[in-house]
Amino acid sequence: MKKTKAKAIARVPQNRQEAVQSVGRIGELRRLIAGHKAVAEDKVRLAGEQLEQDTALLTAELAEHERGLQTYCEANRAALTGENKVKFHDFGTGRINWRARPASVRIKGVEIVIEAIKQLGFRKKFIRTKEEINKEAMLADPETARKIEGVTITSDGEDFLIEPSEINAPSAMQADA
Repeated sequence: MKKTKAKAIARVPQNRQEAVQSVGRIGELRRLIAGHKAVAEDKVRLAGEQLEQDTALLTAELAEHERGLQTYCEANRAALTGENKVKFHDFGTGRINWRARPASVRIKGVEIVIEAIKQLGFRKKFIRTKEEINKEAMLADPETARKIEGVTITSDGEDFLIEPSEINAPSAMQADA
């Protein structure tokens, strides 16, 4: 049997004063971490902007080549696909493909469409009847719901939150100024 050792809790306040100091330090650490994250996010933003600048001409040239090749292939599709026997062509340096998108259904005004389906007599063909358990009703009446085999009403427990006060203490850089 494998033994597991629990990691010791290193910083446990021993009295109220140490707890007060701990909450203050937690707030200070969170602010420092947030500051580091802000600096990192700014670097990522600047890198993204630089990437956009560095690749703008390449992206424009790529789009021109793609549009031009598509125009050529559409104009010569029958020859490239053996009179439409296949949906691709291999140029040696690469392959182009034509792919059919799957069919989809879009509905505007669900209630109107449902009513039209009923009037046309397609209720069984195009309308689903869906049975599902009403969990909200069970939470509203937990005593009755608990009587049903397979139903358990539980609590999510509780969370322990630490919310240090937001104090704008002068930082080392501000103190020197």
